[in-house]
Amino acid sequence: MGRFLVLEFLFAILCFTTSEYTSYGDSSLINCSESDLAALIDFKIGLDDPENRLSSWQGSNCCQWRGIGCSNTTGAVVMIDLHNPYPVSFESSSRNGFWNLSGDISPSLLRLKSLQYLDLSQNTFSGIPIPEFLGSLKNLRYLNLSGAGFNGIIPPSLGNLSKLQFLDVSSDFLNVNSLEWAAGLGSLEHLAMDEVDLSLVGPDWLGILNKLPLLNTLHLSESRLSGSISFPSPVNFSSLSVVDLSFNGFNSRLPEWLANISSLTYVDLSNSGLFGRIPLAFGEIPSLKYLSLAGNFNLSASCTQLLKGSWKKIEVLNLASNKIHGKLPASIGNMTSLTNLDLFDNNVEGLIPRSIGKLCSLKNLDLSSNNLSGSLPEVIENCVSNSPFPDMIYMRLSANQLVGKLPRWIGQLQRLVELYLSSNLFEGPVPSSIGQLQNLTDLGLGGNELNGTLPDSFEQLSQLLVFDVSSNHMTGIISQAHFLKLSKLKILRLSANSFIFNVSSSWVPPFQAHDLDLGSCYLGPSFPAWLKYQKEVVLLDFSNSSISGPIPDWFWGISGNLSLLNVSFNQLQGRLPNPLNGSSFAVVDFSSNNFEGSIPVPAVKILLLDLSDNQFSGLIPQTIGESMPTLIFLSLSGNRLLGEIPNSIGGMFLIEVIDLSRNRLTGSIPSSIGNCSSLNALDLGDNNLSGEIPGSLGQLSQLHSMHLSSNNFSGNIPPSFKNLSRLETLDLGNNGLSGNFPHWIGEGFATLRILSLRSNAFSGEIPSKLSSLSSLQILDLGENNMTGIIPESLGDLKAMTEEQNIIQYLFIGNYRDHHYEENLILNIKAQARRFTKILYLVTSIDLSGNNFHGDFPIVITKLPGLVVLNLSGNQISGQIPENISGLHQLSSLDLSRNRLSGAIPSSLSSLSFLGYLNLSDNNFSGMIPYSGHMTTFDASSFDGNPGLCGTPLYINCKGDDSDKGGIDSDKRGIESEGMIDGWFYLSVGLGFAAGLLVPLLMVSIRRSWANSYFGLVDRIVNKFG
Repeated sequence: MGRFLVLEFLFAILCFTTSEYTSYGDSSLINCSESDLAALIDFKIGLDDPENRLSSWQGSNCCQWRGIGCSNTTGAVVMIDLHNPYPVSFESSSRNGFWNLSGDISPSLLRLKSLQYLDLSQNTFSGIPIPEFLGSLKNLRYLNLSGAGFNGIIPPSLGNLSKLQFLDVSSDFLNVNSLEWAAGLGSLEHLAMDEVDLSLVGPDWLGILNKLPLLNTLHLSESRLSGSISFPSPVNFSSLSVVDLSFNGFNSRLPEWLANISSLTYVDLSNSGLFGRIPLAFGEIPSLKYLSLAGNFNLSASCTQLLKGSWKKIEVLNLASNKIHGKLPASIGNMTSLTNLDLFDNNVEGLIPRSIGKLCSLKNLDLSSNNLSGSLPEVIENCVSNSPFPDMIYMRLSANQLVGKLPRWIGQLQRLVELYLSSNLFEGPVPSSIGQLQNLTDLGLGGNELNGTLPDSFEQLSQLLVFDVSSNHMTGIISQAHFLKLSKLKILRLSANSFIFNVSSSWVPPFQAHDLDLGSCYLGPSFPAWLKYQKEVVLLDFSNSSISGPIPDWFWGISGNLSLLNVSFNQLQGRLPNPLNGSSFAVVDFSSNNFEGSIPVPAVKILLLDLSDNQFSGLIPQTIGESMPTLIFLSLSGNRLLGEIPNSIGGMFLIEVIDLSRNRLTGSIPSSIGNCSSLNALDLGDNNLSGEIPGSLGQLSQLHSMHLSSNNFSGNIPPSFKNLSRLETLDLGNNGLSGNFPHWIGEGFATLRILSLRSNAFSGEIPSKLSSLSSLQILDLGENNMTGIIPESLGDLKAMTEEQNIIQYLFIGNYRDHHYEENLILNIKAQARRFTKILYLVTSIDLSGNNFHGDFPIVITKLPGLVVLNLSGNQISGQIPENISGLHQLSSLDLSRNRLSGAIPSSLSSLSFLGYLNLSDNNFSGMIPYSGHMTTFDASSFDGNPGLCGTPLYINCKGDDSDKGGIDSDKRGIESEGMIDGWFYLSVGLGFAAGLLVPLLMVSIRRSWANSYFGLVDRIVNKFG
């Protein structure tokens, strides 16, 4: 748009100049003067002309030379136009050669006293500055030196060109220290300094340009300008039409004064660090055709108010990546000149109004990454042609909360080239009318709730390049007939559906795809033979595709092109070739199969290698670090690997995840791992490693997760671990570590979520500073030799005071959709269980199997988010406080094998989530409060307390009738129990109905509620599991 306005301006200049002079080809009756002729010859001598562009510069009549224009009346040279029509980036450069002029600019140009027009743009005068003497060409009206290779400072002498109307010095090799000289350009109408370094011009640059009363066009894009663009002086830009200040770093409020210039037609302030409210006055500028404020991120406006403006001639409105909020008003249909509407990445909400169909000139509509809801209008207001959006080429509505079925009118968008509706909540089948979109190249429907089969009309999309229906609920058979006409297909994404590929073993696809994402489609049982014909494939995902057997030999001829290879979660078997063929810097995932043999070493440098959960055996290659120095992610877990961890692993300086867990590794941890300075996750758990933990691991300042559990480590925790300030998980359980509990653990670990030192030989007391671990959700010190009382400061563990009711997966080192998933084995309900996906929901304190003494720590009742509490096997005395009912999230409570006494508080019966209770082997007395939720526990929860009586124990409490005291002989007890059972089953039935119908209604309204609800279901299943 801006370029068209520039062309209009140039046309006006040319009309003006051609009225005064004639150019080559029309000047046979006009002879240039001898002085001008000599000046041009001298000028030519200084030029380097490799393509002989100036071959016509011969003879005595320079007015007939190429690029020269002379006055109709005097014959004086008034124009030199030697711009390069075929710059290097131009597509036809190879056909026309490189027309670049270079060399020196001769001062002989000063002898051309009548010169008004000089264009040397898009040449390669590399390494020389703009000549100072150009400022002495007093009659110059047009000067274009853009992209000509000049470097250095733009000479202030250009400010002497008082008649200059057009100046373009755009170039990324030029700079300006001050714009004071520009004040002398009183006739200037067009100023372009795109990419010129203006970082040193000072804050007055705008005030200087404000002194140019005729300025019509201003281009200062990518000029490194900064600071405020608001100024208090009167605004004199009365002629300003085009303003481009894009891609600067102002860090300024969007200026109100700009919206008050009624002559504006084109405004581009995109990506310029602006903030504040967008003035509504922009909508009232009568001639404004183009407005882009995209990529500022902090500009705000009410969409409802802003789009209610007149916007009489607006054609392009780009407000992407800001903070536009509110709803789209129905009045948007009045912006009938609009061809491009881009509100990508904002906070626009509500429905898409039917009136949007009145935008009959609309070619590009991008409302993706907002909060739009509701369904697409089933009927929209049509144009005169009776078809919606007759000119629509690009429609992008991805990443919203749109629901319902895809409307039929989508199939009427005959000119549509790209349609992206991914990451919404659309449901139902893909309409067969999609097949009518004969110009469609990109179709993105991934990440919805679509179901049904792929329509037969899909095969009609002969121009299709990209097809994505991944992550839906689609089913049915994919046959080779679907692809019969899709010879141009490059990206095919069908993953996370239930498609069944039913193609002939001899099928040769008509396309050559770059991206084949078919994970979770049924491609088996044998390896797909048609893949051998895909010679251009770069990204290949056949994960979870029910493929079994060995990988055929021909595949390794293709694998050298693959930057992504994922065949995980199949039943593939056999040995992988060694060395492993692949593309440089590839992602390679063979995990969760039945491969065996030794670990293969890639033939080239790769970024990710996941061979976990197979049957690989033998040693880890000694040169693994030298062979894969660029590796970011390495997982060999869940195999049968033996021997020691190679010292060369420390040469992986970019590695973020190392997972060698669940193998049979022996020896010590090589200290060289401390050199892996980018490491985020280190998991060496479940091996047979031994020796002391090397202090060099304390150098891993980026480490978030460390698992060294279930090995044979001895000695103390290295003091250098205090430097691991970013740790979220420290799991050293089930080893032979000893020494006092490190006091420094309570200092400087603001993000530590999980601390497990279980089953070691630690001694000493829990330091009171442990309460400063504000993120701690899991504290497991069970089965050690610790003593003392449980400190009151434990009640100040902030994260345990908050209920965790939304699942947040703990992924670390995420790279190309591969990540290390945080996991932990916890002893809950007298069982060891590994937690992964719902680990974030667990809040636990386990101090069991130590020698803690003193009264029951009442402070723990201040932690209402606690899910698991295990204080068993200590010497804790006193009574359970009545306010233990404040732990209403409690799922597991184990206080067995202590010295607790007194009555069991009746408030325990209110803990409705409690699925495990063990109060055995204490000194409790009195009647068990067997009512409410307590009736779900049997006698084993209370055994070993001689003073307890009543149900569910077979011990009568004093005062009971001995003839009717037993559980089996007490008729009233049976009747009472029957009544309890009746109410219990009634409440269960009502609860089931409410628990089913209400959430279904809830999740049908909003996805975020669905996430919360199913997260809660996971918790309840876990608590009662």
